[in-house]
Amino acid sequence: MPEKRYLVTPGPTPVPPQVLAATAQPMIHHRSPDFRGTLERVLERLASVFRTENELLLFTSAGTAAMEGTIANLCSPGDRVLAVSHGYFGERWAAIARGYSCEVEHLRYEWGETPGADEIAARLEAAGGARVVLLTHSETSTGVVSDVQSIAERLAGSDTLVAVDAISSLAAVPLETDAWGIDVCLTSSHKALMSPPGLAFAAVSADAFEASRTATCPRYYMDWERTRAAQEKGENPFSPAISLILGLDVALGLILEEGLEAAHERHVRLGRACRAGAQAMGLELFSPDEDRSAVVTAIRMPAEIDGSAIVLFMRERSGVTAIGGQGQLKGKLVRIGHIGYVDVFDVTTALAALELALVEAGADVERSAAVTAALDAHAEPVSV
Repeated sequence: MPEKRYLVTPGPTPVPPQVLAATAQPMIHHRSPDFRGTLERVLERLASVFRTENELLLFTSAGTAAMEGTIANLCSPGDRVLAVSHGYFGERWAAIARGYSCEVEHLRYEWGETPGADEIAARLEAAGGARVVLLTHSETSTGVVSDVQSIAERLAGSDTLVAVDAISSLAAVPLETDAWGIDVCLTSSHKALMSPPGLAFAAVSADAFEASRTATCPRYYMDWERTRAAQEKGENPFSPAISLILGLDVALGLILEEGLEAAHERHVRLGRACRAGAQAMGLELFSPDEDRSAVVTAIRMPAEIDGSAIVLFMRERSGVTAIGGQGQLKGKLVRIGHIGYVDVFDVTTALAALELALVEAGADVERSAAVTAALDAHAEPVSV
């Protein structure tokens, strides 16, 4: 295994050294004045990244716990929910809702397809409405970033709440929680927020909080009202991951210093570079070839090549950790993430490692073209 390592997965993502340094600070108490100041600042900064004036809730958990908390806080057993899935994580929404005895109306798209606002509205009407529509903004299993804005705007004025898994998309691609009418928007620390895993966040609208007061699904640790009440006092209801919050404070400062628009443009350039490099090798994309697909590039492997073996070779030979396909796509894809603390040289290194692995596996790929194509694509101006 090479000493130099590169992490190009859609989560966890590389963490800036100053963020890592902050997590190594001496321990402080979570009910002390110094921590209260940090927590207040983190919540304010998160609100700026979420583009929201809604209540911002912080949990020591994975993003999946925040998804589960959304169902637990919004629903009662037997409530109808509309789960829209177009990949692995959309299926997770549906599974969580079933686990809480909801009546799941499941609108399934083929993996790799992009959900349509009119189709979702029609399915909702045919079902007779629903308590909540569950959406995935960035489906990292396929590389698809859906048009959540048009979906939420299409559902505006209905009695249905809109909950969005933005776990890998927030701070990487445009997302306007309030302007788009999203009732619950979720993310976690270890994606584009450039922090270690272990924190999750929910931006919750007044309508969603009101709905939670009548919901009867059991909840305790992820209870929104308990968390909000504690945060109003500058605290968490339970012992939080203090060191992670200290690091997140620094990471959010870096993101806001760069500016969200600049961060979005940077991710567009990285997505273009990765797609161009893969295509220059003669490989076929699974994820869409569009600027919105700026979180992860999913690349089809030649039919005779095992994508899982390619990922392992890239790690063992080149020190590059990419990721293979999930679920029904296992062994068929290699996915390269390019969010957070990533630059174009991380992308070109990953492409070079992929080329080397494919050549060693006997694939017929174009040699020495990927890096040049990636750098050329990255240099192209981004229209705003």
